[in-house]
This record gives sequence, structure tokens and C-alpha cells, in this order.
Amino acid sequence: MKFSYPGFWRRLVSLFYEFLILLAVIFIASFIFHLIFRDANAYYFIPLYQFYLLIIMGYYFIWFWTHGGQTLAMQTWKIRVVTANGDNLDKRAAITRYLLAVIGVLLFGVGMFWALFDRDHQYLHDRLAGTRLVNA
Repeated sequence: MKFSYPGFWRRLVSLFYEFLILLAVIFIASFIFHLIFRDANAYYFIPLYQFYLLIIMGYYFIWFWTHGGQTLAMQTWKIRVVTANGDNLDKRAAITRYLLAVIGVLLFGVGMFWALFDRDHQYLHDRLAGTRLVNA
């Protein structure tokens, strides 16, 4: 199946917009966490807090990717994530894509820079997960 791929700059602007939306999600999630755990600055709560935010962000992305293939930022910039053959993502593919993206970002963004050299300008986590970004 032949796809039309979004350009690098459009994906970059969408990524920045995604960051702003995710910042709001993290803010609300942090507020809830701090309401539940009053002494959240204790050293033993820091890993719990980080894991909690990782789960919240994962839930945000996985839910949107499995319900239409677009997050809010992707809807705005008319970008959609699909499997390699054009189907909607199931939970397993979405979880795989999310975890690989987190690893790629933690490794100094190597997963994002991969798109500069990829023949279809896809991110490394898309290549590894069998997904791709296409024009919506």
C-alpha cells in the first residue's frame, strides 16, 4: 500500500504541540499525585512519581493511538499513526510503539534523529514497532 508521509517540519511542529499538551496532562497528573501523597518530595517517592508519570503519558498516547490513530496534536496537524499495512493500531502495537519511543528519547533522542536519515522519514520506534506516520 502506498502512503503519503508528512514532512519533517510538520512532524516537528506537531511534536512541539504534543509537548505542550503533554505538559498540561503532566501538570494535572502531578497535582493529583501530590494530593494523594503529601510528602512527595521524600527520596523514596521520586521513582514512584516518575513511574506514575510514565504510566500516565503512556495511557494518553496508547488511548489516542488505538482510538482513531491520532493524538490531539496529530489531529491538528493531520498526521495519523497506522500499522505498516495501513490498519489501525491495536493495544499491543501501541504499547510497543510507546515503549520504543520512550527508550529512543532517553537515548538522547536517537529515535527522533533517525527520521533525518530514514528513506521514508519515519522515526526509529516506528520502524521497530512496524508502524508509520502518514497524512490523515
